[in-house]
Amino acid sequence: MDKMWSGRFSKGASSLLDDFNASIMFDRKLYREDIEGSIAHATMLQKQNILTKDELDSIISGLSQIKDEIESGEFEWKISDEDLHMGIEKRLTALIGDAGKKLHTARSRNDQVAVDFRRYVLRKNKEISIAIKKVMEVLVDIAQNHTETLLPGMTHLQHAQPINFGFHLLAYASMFKRDVERFEDSFRRNNVSPLGCAALAGTPHNIDRSVTAELLGFDSVSVNCLDTVSDRDFALEILFNISTMMMHISRLSEELVMWSSYEFKFVELSDEYSTGSSIMPQKKNPDVPELLRGKTGRVYGSLMGLLTVMKGLPLAYNKDTQEDKEGVFDAVETAEISLEILKEALRTMDIKTDNMHQACKVGHLSATDLADYLVERCGIPFREAHFITGKAVAKSEELGIDLSDIAYEELHKIDNRIQSDVIEKLSIKNSMNARVSQGGTSTKGTLEQLAYFKNYLAEK
Repeated sequence: MDKMWSGRFSKGASSLLDDFNASIMFDRKLYREDIEGSIAHATMLQKQNILTKDELDSIISGLSQIKDEIESGEFEWKISDEDLHMGIEKRLTALIGDAGKKLHTARSRNDQVAVDFRRYVLRKNKEISIAIKKVMEVLVDIAQNHTETLLPGMTHLQHAQPINFGFHLLAYASMFKRDVERFEDSFRRNNVSPLGCAALAGTPHNIDRSVTAELLGFDSVSVNCLDTVSDRDFALEILFNISTMMMHISRLSEELVMWSSYEFKFVELSDEYSTGSSIMPQKKNPDVPELLRGKTGRVYGSLMGLLTVMKGLPLAYNKDTQEDKEGVFDAVETAEISLEILKEALRTMDIKTDNMHQACKVGHLSATDLADYLVERCGIPFREAHFITGKAVAKSEELGIDLSDIAYEELHKIDNRIQSDVIEKLSIKNSMNARVSQGGTSTKGTLEQLAYFKNYLAEK
C-alpha cells in the first residue's frame, strides 16, 4: 500500500528502509495519548467550522473503536505504516472514509508526536511521584519504630558518631522528597501544549490552540512553534529526574548490601526478595539492591544517549529525535519496577537492633563528646581538647576497650581537669541524644523530623 506521504515519490520505499525508518513497534505505547490528542484536535476543528458535526462524530466513533481494537489486541501494527500516527490514521480512514482524511487538517506529525510524547512524560511524572511517596511512607513507618535504635553514623565508611536508625532512614526520605519536588517542578514547567504548531511555523487555518490545550489538560500553549516541535527538554528532564532518583536508590541499595553482610548483619532481607547460589547452598544473596545499583547505570545511559542525540540538531524537527522515546520508555519502566521492589524489600526486611547497638561500641563514637566536654566544662580551647581526646582514644586502644567504657581514673590521669561527670557524657545513647541542634540525630530531633515527613505525605 502507498505511504500516506507518497505523492511526491515515483518509487516505493524499500523494505530495508521500512525496517530502519519505522518506529511503530515502540511508539505504539503512545496510542492512548495519540487518540486523545486526535479527538481534541477534531473537536477544535469542528468548533472552528473546519469539520462538520457529523464528521466529528464519525471521527470520535472511529477512534474509539480503534482504541478498543488496540486494547483487545485486535489492531494490526504494520512496519509499513512507519509510526503509530500513520497506523491509526490509516485504520480510521478505512473505518469511516473521507472524514478520516480530514483529521490531519492544520496538523503535522511534528506537533502530533510532540503532544503525544509530552503528555506521556507528564503522566509518568505524576505516577512516579506517587510511587516515590509510597517508598517514603515505608521509610517513615520503619523510622518511627527506631528513634532510639543506636547505629554507628559513618564518614569515609569509618565509625564516626552514634545516631539512631530512624534518623538514618529519614536521610533517604529527605532525598526522595527532593526527587518528588523535581518531578513536580518539571510537570509545571512542561505542561504546555504543542498542538497547533504544525510542522514548524504554525498553520494558516483558523484554529484555536487554547481549545485543544484545555481539552488535553495543559495549562497553556507554547510560545514559539519553531522551538516547540524540536523541543525534547521535557524528555531530558524526566531522564535526569529518574537518574537522580535512581542514584538515591543506589546509595540506599549499597547500604542494604553492606548491612546484610555477615560483617555488619544489621538487616536481613526477606526470603521473598533474596536469591541463592547455584553452587553454595548456604548463600543468601542481596540481588534486589544489587540489581537496583546496576539499573541505575542503565538509566544514566538513556540520559546520556538523548543528550548526545540532541546536542547538534539544527531547528526544527529532525528524524534524529525518533531516538528520543525508547530510552525514556525503558527508564520509566525501570523506575517504576525499582520503586515497587525497593518498597517491598524495605517493608519486609528484618532489622537486627542488637547488632547495630554492638557496632556502636567499636570505633570510639563518643570521642567528639569528650572534646566538647573539655571545651564546655573545662574551658579548654578546642584544638587542645582535640589533642587530649586523641590521647584518651589511644589509651582506650591500649586497654582494648571502647572510649565509652573507659574508667574516669584513666581520663583523670591524662588531664586532671577532667571531672567525674565526664562518664555520663561518654555514654553512646547520651552522645546520640546530645545532638539537639535542628536536623540532628537526637530522638527528640528525629521525632520532629518524623512529624515533618508525616505532614508532608498527608498533604499530598
